Amino acid sequence: MIKKTDCNIFTELNFETHHNYVESIEPSQPKAKVFKSCHVQYTDYTPCQEQDRAMKFPRENMIYRERHCPPEEEKLHCLIPAPKGYKTPFPWPKGRDYVHYANVPHKSLTVEKAVQNWVQFQGDVFKFPGGGTMFPQGADAYIDELASVIPIADGSVRTALDTGCGVASWGAYLMKRNVLAMSFAPRDNHEAQVQFALERGVPAVIGVLGSIRLPFPSKAFDMAQCSRCLIPWTAN
Repeated sequence: MIKKTDCNIFTELNFETHHNYVESIEPSQPKAKVFKSCHVQYTDYTPCQEQDRAMKFPRENMIYRERHCPPEEEKLHCLIPAPKGYKTPFPWPKGRDYVHYANVPHKSLTVEKAVQNWVQFQGDVFKFPGGGTMFPQGADAYIDELASVIPIADGSVRTALDTGCGVASWGAYLMKRNVLAMSFAPRDNHEAQVQFALERGVPAVIGVLGSIRLPFPSKAFDMAQCSRCLIPWTAN
């Protein structure tokens, strides 16, 4: 026997929608934070490495070349201006060998290190032949010597650390061998040599092995090299 359901049992049923209508809100326009420009005197400013301040620190263990950040009230909160006439760097691979003079307007390295063939000044550009303190025949020839005793070609070495890199030609020429090098050197009387490295597209930081550890964890690199980088290894 089929029983007919009594639809009058549930008298409070409400078939209206129960969610509230929320008016769509248009996304607000983000407010851009405006930074004022620094004075032109800060064009070559190197954070935490102000030369006059650095010379007040001890020379022992190259402490004076470590990075010494200024107190909070002296920190800059403005945009560092680019050198006058700054140009877009050359694309790789040309950028490995050429840098616009206007981007790094410092010639002292081409004079004091001329015999080592680090960098040459030609017209309105710097040319980097690939030389260095310990490899006057070029970084390629130097890396070939290393490869005769270190398995660079088989992929065993993928990352490297270059201590006292100068203009970082060693790291620049390792790239075509599928090795990525992090180069570092202190700022000295030749200005910040790592500035040349960065313009060439080579990873580099200002730093020195003194009394402060570099910000890299253990085993971060497959290989580390120091090509006459003047580090007192035996003392420390």
